[in-house]
Amino acid sequence: MKALAARRHHPMALLVILLLALVATGGLYAALQPQTAQAEAYTQDDVDAGQALFLANCASCHGRSAEGLQDADGGTIGPSLIGVGAAAVDFQVGSGRMPMQSSGAQAARKPPQMNEEQTRQLAAYVASLGPGPAVPDEEWLDTSQGDATNGGEIFRINCAMCHNAAGAGGALTRGKYAPPVVGLDPKHVYEAMDTGPQNMPVFSETNLSPEDKRDVITYLETLDHNGTPGGISLGSLGPVTEGLYAWTIILSLLLGTAVWLGAKAK
Repeated sequence: MKALAARRHHPMALLVILLLALVATGGLYAALQPQTAQAEAYTQDDVDAGQALFLANCASCHGRSAEGLQDADGGTIGPSLIGVGAAAVDFQVGSGRMPMQSSGAQAARKPPQMNEEQTRQLAAYVASLGPGPAVPDEEWLDTSQGDATNGGEIFRINCAMCHNAAGAGGALTRGKYAPPVVGLDPKHVYEAMDTGPQNMPVFSETNLSPEDKRDVITYLETLDHNGTPGGISLGSLGPVTEGLYAWTIILSLLLGTAVWLGAKAK
């Protein structure tokens, strides 16, 4: 007992206790953090193939080590990809936004340049550089388990101010825009919420749970299936376009009537 008491008061005892506390805290954090990643193990072959694709297609903007590049004035040419995770790559490359065809205010959606296997390999390489959001599991993309009512409420509170209540998109500042979100791949919608591409905020698990994100996807799918039961959508941009159409038609009719009456009077 005397020997144990002596060790307890040893100068290194406090350091050992602190190290044990750090190890325990890190282990608990890793064990309890939300798990939504796809149950997919990337192999070293995937990482190597992804690195080759990265060097050939992405390094000119993002740097050979994905550390990001800046121009001579300090502006960003391509941001760092360390820690963005596989989900960001799958979204940007899978939707055709990356690689960009030309520099601009925003990367536009276009047919993807890489196939699914190449996209997966590129995602594997970027995921190997640092932890980040993973490609979502199919469970969270199954809209048959989603709640469109809850998803609609979440969408109107968090997303409608940019993407419009009908998901038709809208203009932002300095040439940027919020793209339409109806009729998209559910996986890309989930990944956009998870990673916050371009001007979009990140909705992490502390903001929206996987169930909430699935509900949002279900709501958007419902909008796509419902169509426009009220008639012509007019871009789904609300009363502005409706008023423009109405005034254009009415003024044209009034002007045509005035011209016709003037011609008859002669």
